[in-house]
Amino acid sequence: MNPAGNPPFELIPSNDTKMKKLILLAVVAFLAVGTEAQTPAASSADKLGWQLAVHSYTFRKFSIDDAIAKTAALGVHYMSISGSVNFVGTNSVPTTSLSEADQQALLDKLKAAGISPKFVNMGVVQLPPDEAKCRKVFEFAKKFGIDTLVAEPPTASLDIVEKLCKEYNIKVAIHDHPKGHSIYWNPEAVLAAIKGRTPLMGACADVGHWMRSGLDPVECLKKLDGHIICLHFKDLNEADPKAHDVPWGTGIGQTKALMAELKRQHFHGAFCVEYEYNWENSQPEIAQSVKFFNATCDELVGADAK
Repeated sequence: MNPAGNPPFELIPSNDTKMKKLILLAVVAFLAVGTEAQTPAASSADKLGWQLAVHSYTFRKFSIDDAIAKTAALGVHYMSISGSVNFVGTNSVPTTSLSEADQQALLDKLKAAGISPKFVNMGVVQLPPDEAKCRKVFEFAKKFGIDTLVAEPPTASLDIVEKLCKEYNIKVAIHDHPKGHSIYWNPEAVLAAIKGRTPLMGACADVGHWMRSGLDPVECLKKLDGHIICLHFKDLNEADPKAHDVPWGTGIGQTKALMAELKRQHFHGAFCVEYEYNWENSQPEIAQSVKFFNATCDELVGADAK
Protein backbone atom coordinates (compact mmCIF):
# COMPACT_ATOMS: atom_id res chain seq x y z
CA MET A 1 0.00 0.00 0.00
CA ASN A 2 1.21 3.56 -0.70
CA PRO A 3 0.97 6.34 1.89
CA ALA A 4 -2.42 7.39 0.54
CA GLY A 5 -3.73 3.92 1.17
CA ASN A 6 -4.28 3.19 -2.50
CA PRO A 7 -3.18 -0.06 -4.19
CA PRO A 8 0.05 0.03 -6.27
CA PHE A 9 -0.37 1.66 -9.69
CA GLU A 10 -0.83 -0.86 -12.58
CA LEU A 11 -0.71 0.02 -16.27
CA ILE A 12 -2.88 -3.02 -16.89
CA PRO A 13 -5.33 -4.19 -14.27
CA SER A 14 -4.36 -7.61 -12.96
CA ASN A 15 -7.70 -9.01 -14.03
CA ASP A 16 -7.36 -7.81 -17.65
CA THR A 17 -5.95 -11.12 -18.99
CA LYS A 18 -6.96 -10.46 -22.58
CA MET A 19 -5.00 -7.19 -22.75
CA LYS A 20 -1.92 -8.83 -21.25
CA LYS A 21 -2.02 -11.60 -23.84
CA LEU A 22 -2.27 -9.06 -26.67
CA ILE A 23 0.75 -7.13 -25.41
CA LEU A 24 2.71 -10.34 -24.92
CA LEU A 25 1.99 -11.37 -28.51
CA ALA A 26 3.05 -7.95 -29.76
CA VAL A 27 6.38 -8.19 -27.89
CA VAL A 28 7.05 -11.67 -29.29
CA ALA A 29 6.26 -10.45 -32.82
CA PHE A 30 8.59 -7.47 -32.36
CA LEU A 31 11.45 -9.67 -31.19
CA ALA A 32 10.89 -12.08 -34.09
CA VAL A 33 11.10 -9.26 -36.61
CA GLY A 34 14.32 -8.02 -35.00
CA THR A 35 15.89 -11.47 -35.15
CA GLU A 36 14.83 -11.95 -38.76
CA ALA A 37 16.40 -8.63 -39.71
CA GLN A 38 19.72 -9.79 -38.28
CA THR A 39 19.74 -13.08 -40.23
CA PRO A 40 21.32 -12.79 -43.71
CA ALA A 41 18.98 -13.72 -46.52
CA ALA A 42 19.73 -17.06 -48.13
CA SER A 43 21.62 -16.73 -51.41
CA SER A 44 20.42 -18.42 -54.58
CA ALA A 45 23.25 -20.95 -54.20
CA ASP A 46 22.00 -21.71 -50.67
CA LYS A 47 18.50 -22.29 -52.03
CA LEU A 48 19.89 -24.73 -54.59
CA GLY A 49 21.86 -26.56 -51.90
CA TRP A 50 25.20 -25.57 -53.45
CA GLN A 51 28.44 -24.39 -51.85
CA LEU A 52 31.00 -22.51 -53.93
CA ALA A 53 34.45 -23.45 -52.60
CA VAL A 54 38.00 -22.58 -53.63
CA HIS A 55 40.26 -25.61 -53.82
CA SER A 56 43.57 -24.82 -52.15
CA TYR A 57 45.44 -26.30 -55.15
CA THR A 58 44.34 -23.21 -57.08
CA PHE A 59 46.86 -21.25 -55.00
CA ARG A 60 49.53 -23.94 -54.82
CA LYS A 61 52.24 -21.37 -55.56
CA PHE A 62 51.43 -19.73 -52.24
CA SER A 63 51.26 -20.78 -48.61
CA ILE A 64 47.97 -22.13 -47.26
CA ASP A 65 47.68 -18.92 -45.20
CA ASP A 66 47.84 -16.89 -48.41
CA ALA A 67 45.33 -19.26 -50.05
CA ILE A 68 42.88 -18.59 -47.22
CA ALA A 69 43.38 -14.83 -47.49
CA LYS A 70 42.92 -14.89 -51.27
CA THR A 71 39.75 -16.95 -50.92
CA ALA A 72 38.33 -14.52 -48.37
CA ALA A 73 39.16 -11.59 -50.67
CA LEU A 74 37.06 -13.25 -53.39
CA GLY A 75 34.06 -13.29 -51.06
CA VAL A 76 33.96 -17.10 -51.07
CA HIS A 77 33.02 -18.75 -47.78
CA TYR A 78 34.11 -22.36 -48.37
CA MET A 79 37.35 -24.13 -49.20
CA SER A 80 38.51 -27.63 -50.08
CA ILE A 81 42.04 -28.71 -49.28
CA SER A 82 44.50 -30.50 -51.51
CA GLY A 83 46.29 -33.73 -50.65
CA SER A 84 49.38 -31.60 -49.99
CA VAL A 85 49.76 -28.00 -48.84
CA ASN A 86 52.39 -25.30 -48.54
CA PHE A 87 52.00 -24.96 -44.80
CA VAL A 88 55.24 -23.15 -44.01
CA GLY A 89 56.71 -20.93 -46.68
CA THR A 90 56.66 -22.82 -49.98
CA ASN A 91 57.52 -26.27 -48.66
CA SER A 92 54.79 -28.64 -49.79
CA VAL A 93 53.90 -31.32 -47.24
CA PRO A 94 51.24 -34.07 -47.28
CA THR A 95 48.10 -32.73 -45.64
CA THR A 96 47.72 -35.95 -43.67
CA SER A 97 51.10 -35.27 -42.01
CA LEU A 98 49.91 -32.08 -40.29
CA SER A 99 50.05 -32.21 -36.51
CA GLU A 100 46.90 -31.69 -34.47
CA ALA A 101 48.22 -28.25 -33.50
CA ASP A 102 48.70 -27.33 -37.17
CA GLN A 103 45.23 -28.65 -37.99
CA GLN A 104 43.63 -26.52 -35.29
CA ALA A 105 45.65 -23.46 -36.34
CA LEU A 106 44.41 -23.94 -39.89
CA LEU A 107 40.76 -24.20 -38.82
CA ASP A 108 41.16 -21.11 -36.63
CA LYS A 109 42.53 -19.16 -39.61
CA LEU A 110 39.57 -20.19 -41.74
CA LYS A 111 37.13 -18.98 -39.10
CA ALA A 112 39.00 -15.71 -38.59
CA ALA A 113 38.87 -15.07 -42.35
CA GLY A 114 35.09 -15.55 -42.46
CA ILE A 115 35.38 -18.94 -44.16
CA SER A 116 33.60 -22.05 -42.91
CA PRO A 117 35.93 -23.73 -40.37
CA LYS A 118 35.39 -27.02 -42.12
CA PHE A 119 36.88 -27.98 -45.47
CA VAL A 120 34.20 -29.31 -47.84
CA ASN A 121 36.54 -32.12 -48.93
CA MET A 122 40.19 -33.18 -49.13
CA GLY A 123 42.09 -34.56 -52.09
CA VAL A 124 43.25 -35.90 -54.32
CA VAL A 125 44.51 -38.32 -51.62
CA GLN A 126 46.21 -41.67 -52.09
CA LEU A 127 44.21 -44.77 -51.13
CA PRO A 128 46.47 -47.71 -52.00
CA PRO A 129 45.50 -51.41 -51.68
CA ASP A 130 46.81 -51.42 -48.12
CA GLU A 131 44.24 -51.16 -45.35
CA ALA A 132 46.63 -49.76 -42.76
CA LYS A 133 47.71 -46.92 -45.07
CA CYS A 134 44.13 -46.17 -46.12
CA ARG A 135 42.98 -46.22 -42.52
CA LYS A 136 45.50 -43.50 -41.63
CA VAL A 137 43.90 -41.23 -44.26
CA PHE A 138 40.38 -41.91 -42.97
CA GLU A 139 41.48 -41.45 -39.37
CA PHE A 140 43.08 -38.11 -40.24
CA ALA A 141 39.92 -36.98 -42.06
CA LYS A 142 37.76 -37.92 -39.08
CA LYS A 143 39.92 -35.93 -36.64
CA PHE A 144 40.12 -33.00 -39.08
CA GLY A 145 36.32 -32.89 -39.46
CA ILE A 146 36.36 -33.77 -43.16
CA ASP A 147 33.48 -35.93 -44.40
CA THR A 148 34.52 -36.34 -48.07
CA LEU A 149 37.78 -37.65 -49.53
CA VAL A 150 38.56 -37.13 -53.21
CA ALA A 151 40.66 -39.95 -54.64
CA GLU A 152 41.41 -42.21 -57.59
CA PRO A 153 41.74 -45.57 -55.81
CA PRO A 154 43.08 -48.48 -57.86
CA THR A 155 40.54 -51.24 -58.41
CA ALA A 156 42.43 -53.41 -55.91
CA SER A 157 41.60 -50.83 -53.20
CA LEU A 158 37.86 -50.62 -53.75
CA ASP A 159 36.82 -53.26 -51.20
CA ILE A 160 39.05 -51.62 -48.56
CA VAL A 161 37.71 -48.17 -49.43
CA GLU A 162 34.11 -49.35 -49.15
CA LYS A 163 34.79 -50.96 -45.78
CA LEU A 164 36.36 -47.79 -44.39
CA CYS A 165 33.65 -45.53 -45.83
CA LYS A 166 31.09 -47.50 -43.84
CA GLU A 167 33.22 -47.70 -40.71
CA TYR A 168 34.02 -43.97 -40.58
CA ASN A 169 30.87 -42.70 -42.34
CA ILE A 170 33.11 -40.74 -44.72
CA LYS A 171 32.41 -40.36 -48.43
CA VAL A 172 34.92 -41.10 -51.19
CA ALA A 173 34.40 -39.16 -54.39
CA ILE A 174 36.25 -40.77 -57.30
CA HIS A 175 38.03 -38.11 -59.35
CA ASP A 176 38.69 -38.22 -63.09
CA HIS A 177 42.05 -37.14 -64.47
CA PRO A 178 42.27 -37.08 -68.29
CA LYS A 179 42.52 -40.03 -70.62
CA GLY A 180 45.98 -41.55 -70.44
CA HIS A 181 46.46 -40.35 -66.87
CA SER A 182 43.67 -42.12 -65.02
CA ILE A 183 41.57 -45.28 -65.26
CA TYR A 184 38.61 -43.09 -64.27
CA TRP A 185 38.80 -40.68 -67.22
CA ASN A 186 35.24 -41.51 -68.32
CA PRO A 187 32.00 -41.84 -66.29
CA GLU A 188 31.55 -45.51 -67.21
CA ALA A 189 34.71 -46.41 -65.28
CA VAL A 190 33.47 -44.58 -62.20
CA LEU A 191 30.06 -46.23 -62.42
CA ALA A 192 31.71 -49.65 -62.74
CA ALA A 193 33.84 -48.97 -59.65
CA ILE A 194 30.88 -48.02 -57.44
CA LYS A 195 28.32 -50.48 -58.83
CA GLY A 196 26.58 -52.34 -56.02
CA ARG A 197 28.59 -50.51 -53.37
CA THR A 198 27.68 -48.12 -50.56
CA PRO A 199 26.20 -44.74 -51.59
CA LEU A 200 29.08 -43.22 -49.62
CA MET A 201 31.12 -43.88 -52.79
CA GLY A 202 30.45 -41.70 -55.81
CA ALA A 203 32.03 -39.21 -58.20
CA CYS A 204 34.06 -36.04 -57.95
CA ALA A 205 33.20 -34.71 -61.38
CA ASP A 206 36.14 -32.80 -62.86
CA VAL A 207 34.35 -31.32 -65.86
CA GLY A 208 37.54 -29.78 -67.24
CA HIS A 209 39.34 -33.11 -67.49
CA TRP A 210 36.34 -34.57 -69.34
CA MET A 211 36.77 -31.86 -71.94
CA ARG A 212 40.50 -32.60 -72.17
CA SER A 213 39.57 -36.24 -72.82
CA GLY A 214 37.27 -35.26 -75.69
CA LEU A 215 34.05 -35.94 -73.74
CA ASP A 216 30.88 -33.84 -73.58
CA PRO A 217 30.67 -32.69 -69.94
CA VAL A 218 26.88 -32.34 -69.94
CA GLU A 219 26.44 -35.91 -71.16
CA CYS A 220 28.96 -37.08 -68.56
CA LEU A 221 26.95 -35.45 -65.78
CA LYS A 222 23.80 -37.13 -67.06
CA LYS A 223 25.48 -40.55 -66.92
CA LEU A 224 26.46 -39.95 -63.29
CA ASP A 225 23.01 -38.75 -62.24
CA GLY A 226 22.51 -39.55 -58.56
CA HIS A 227 26.16 -40.42 -57.94
CA ILE A 228 27.86 -37.00 -57.94
CA ILE A 229 29.24 -36.09 -54.51
CA CYS A 230 31.21 -32.96 -55.47
CA LEU A 231 32.76 -31.20 -58.46
CA HIS A 232 36.04 -29.72 -59.61
CA PHE A 233 34.36 -27.10 -61.74
CA LYS A 234 36.07 -25.52 -64.73
CA ASP A 235 35.69 -23.90 -68.13
CA LEU A 236 38.37 -24.35 -70.81
CA ASN A 237 39.52 -22.44 -73.86
CA GLU A 238 39.29 -25.52 -76.11
CA ALA A 239 38.60 -29.26 -76.10
CA ASP A 240 42.21 -30.42 -76.17
CA PRO A 241 44.59 -32.21 -73.78
CA LYS A 242 46.61 -28.99 -73.54
CA ALA A 243 43.61 -26.73 -72.93
CA HIS A 244 43.74 -24.25 -70.07
CA ASP A 245 41.24 -22.71 -67.68
CA VAL A 246 39.31 -19.58 -68.56
CA PRO A 247 36.71 -17.66 -66.52
CA TRP A 248 33.49 -19.64 -66.25
CA GLY A 249 31.06 -18.94 -69.05
CA THR A 250 33.72 -17.66 -71.48
CA GLY A 251 34.97 -20.99 -72.85
CA ILE A 252 33.66 -24.14 -74.49
CA GLY A 253 32.47 -25.76 -71.25
CA GLN A 254 28.70 -25.17 -71.56
CA THR A 255 28.84 -23.89 -68.02
CA LYS A 256 25.22 -22.72 -67.78
CA ALA A 257 24.01 -26.02 -69.20
CA LEU A 258 26.13 -27.90 -66.64
CA MET A 259 24.61 -25.93 -63.77
CA ALA A 260 21.10 -26.38 -65.16
CA GLU A 261 21.68 -30.14 -65.39
CA LEU A 262 22.92 -30.28 -61.80
CA LYS A 263 19.83 -28.41 -60.69
CA ARG A 264 17.67 -30.92 -62.60
CA GLN A 265 19.44 -33.75 -60.77
CA HIS A 266 18.77 -32.04 -57.41
CA PHE A 267 22.51 -32.14 -56.76
CA HIS A 268 23.46 -30.78 -53.35
CA GLY A 269 27.14 -30.21 -52.67
CA ALA A 270 30.31 -28.30 -53.45
CA PHE A 271 31.45 -26.68 -56.67
CA CYS A 272 35.20 -26.50 -56.09
CA VAL A 273 37.12 -23.86 -58.02
CA GLU A 274 40.31 -25.56 -59.17
CA TYR A 275 41.76 -22.89 -61.45
CA GLU A 276 44.95 -24.18 -63.04
CA TYR A 277 46.13 -21.26 -65.16
CA ASN A 278 47.85 -17.91 -64.55
CA TRP A 279 49.02 -19.45 -61.29
CA GLU A 280 50.66 -16.30 -59.97
CA ASN A 281 47.70 -13.98 -60.63
CA SER A 282 44.51 -15.99 -61.16
CA GLN A 283 42.33 -13.99 -58.77
CA PRO A 284 40.82 -11.61 -61.37
CA GLU A 285 39.75 -14.57 -63.51
CA ILE A 286 38.40 -16.46 -60.51
CA ALA A 287 36.47 -13.33 -59.50
CA GLN A 288 34.80 -13.40 -62.93
CA SER A 289 33.92 -17.04 -62.36
CA VAL A 290 32.43 -16.29 -58.93
CA LYS A 291 30.33 -13.51 -60.45
CA PHE A 292 29.15 -15.83 -63.22
CA PHE A 293 28.30 -18.59 -60.75
CA ASN A 294 26.23 -16.28 -58.53
CA ALA A 295 24.41 -14.72 -61.49
CA THR A 296 23.58 -18.14 -62.94
CA CYS A 297 22.32 -19.35 -59.56
CA ASP A 298 20.04 -16.28 -59.49
CA GLU A 299 18.73 -17.17 -62.96
CA LEU A 300 18.09 -20.79 -62.02
CA VAL A 301 16.23 -19.85 -58.84
CA GLY A 302 14.38 -17.06 -60.62
CA ALA A 303 13.13 -19.49 -63.25
CA ASP A 304 11.25 -21.37 -60.50
CA ALA A 305 9.47 -18.21 -59.44
CA LYS A 306 7.98 -17.58 -62.90
